[in-house]
Amino acid sequence: MTTPAKRPTMIVDCDPGHDDVFALVVANHYANLIGITAVHGNAPLSRTLPNALISCDVFGISAPVFAGADRPLVAPPRNAPHIHGESGLGGPELPPVRRTAEKIGAVEAIIELVRKHEGEGVWLAPLGPLTNIALALRAAPDLGKRIAGISLMGGGTLHGNRAPHAEFNIWADPEAASTVFNYGGPLKMVGLNTTHQVVITKEFVQRVLALGTPSAKFAAELLDFFSTTYGEQLGTYGGPLHDPCAIFAVTHPHLFDLREKRVDIELHGEFTRGMTAVDERPIVQSKKEKPNALVAYEPKSAEIFQLIYEALATAPSA
Repeated sequence: MTTPAKRPTMIVDCDPGHDDVFALVVANHYANLIGITAVHGNAPLSRTLPNALISCDVFGISAPVFAGADRPLVAPPRNAPHIHGESGLGGPELPPVRRTAEKIGAVEAIIELVRKHEGEGVWLAPLGPLTNIALALRAAPDLGKRIAGISLMGGGTLHGNRAPHAEFNIWADPEAASTVFNYGGPLKMVGLNTTHQVVITKEFVQRVLALGTPSAKFAAELLDFFSTTYGEQLGTYGGPLHDPCAIFAVTHPHLFDLREKRVDIELHGEFTRGMTAVDERPIVQSKKEKPNALVAYEPKSAEIFQLIYEALATAPSA
């Protein structure tokens, strides 16, 4: 398996978070990564921003990093320490942060980078709550027409994880998600129905560790911690590598069955707030209900893990 002949140009918006780190590694390897924006989510922004900078240090990623929103548009900030640890990157001993974030904020950076690279067809790849992306779309109404599309990890067609019907990223900022899903351009949704089929195994952790580099050791410790905390919730070892799937939906779309669907975000339900209401009906009833997303199904998990391994194997270790 090799890098695509033409690397798509990409900005990754993330809340590291274990799986975010592997998404950054694969985006750096298989895409033209022009920027990384941090957002609240798996941990507070005070942790996700340094975690993004540390990830760049460890894996030799040179893309600039920008600080984004520290809270949702409406709701109070909510995090996931039971999965990712208090730091957001539980497991390895985190090295000190050597890099600094850029002076401008994430929203301004997204707008400027998209305009600068418009001819390349920039993809936005949000992997956490969609606050930064929604704010950018609101601040620059022309932005939606300037990007190639949005490929996000979030939602699902079957069930949630943070609530019975709501996946964490959408649940954490439903108002932002509603803005993004209705922006009017190409959108790929890679949700829990797909990512829960891309599960870390002990064999994969050992294979990564056997690479023998400092960055591989760091990666293996992240994978093991994530798989253990997930195992405590589900009763079996192995965490799903959600976020790399949103990158691969752009760089290697053949890895998924991408189907046109109508997706709306539930904003008001007492038990369903943050739900991605995916219309699975075979007949569309009205123009209002026309598809607004390509929803991912049936991932080729073995190929996904091989591509992750190849990216880790070639990642320079700072």
